[in-house]
Amino acid sequence: MTCPKCGNQLADGSTFCTNCGTQLGAASPFAQQQVNQQANAPYQNQYQNQNGYAGYAPAYDPYDHTADYDVKDISENKVIAMLPYLLGIVGIIIAMLGANESPYVKFHVRQALKFTVIDALLTIVGIVLIWTIIVPIACAVMSIVFLVIKIICFVQICGGKAKEPVIIRSLPFFK
Repeated sequence: MTCPKCGNQLADGSTFCTNCGTQLGAASPFAQQQVNQQANAPYQNQYQNQNGYAGYAPAYDPYDHTADYDVKDISENKVIAMLPYLLGIVGIIIAMLGANESPYVKFHVRQALKFTVIDALLTIVGIVLIWTIIVPIACAVMSIVFLVIKIICFVQICGGKAKEPVIIRSLPFFK
């Protein structure tokens, strides 16, 4: 037997080429390549990187918990889930009183509590080290960054998502 791709001599009945790894047997490598290209054609433009290589979309986002919640729960409690991000502690209290039984709201309350803890820590550090001038400025910049992340969370709730916030999920003391 001879490999159709690299020309390597093989034992009769081989299923793979020992030199290049080409599958031998039922379908020729060219036919298999055409089948793969046709199957991936709808995704090619959507997931092309700058080199023109058509990659695949990630199959699983470990920080997206939307599938964990009932669609009905999400649609009924979407507005209440927005309150913790908009109103801080007051929003957290209102959300807990208004939809205490909703797992979707509880998820967003937990995420908003993380923001509240971060805001409190930044305020304490900024006040304690106010004499350094640079630390309060850094704390103010970080507060603005976290405000932008809260806005992103709010927009995700508008879409019915339950994703862990970007920077918050990487902080080890929240794990």
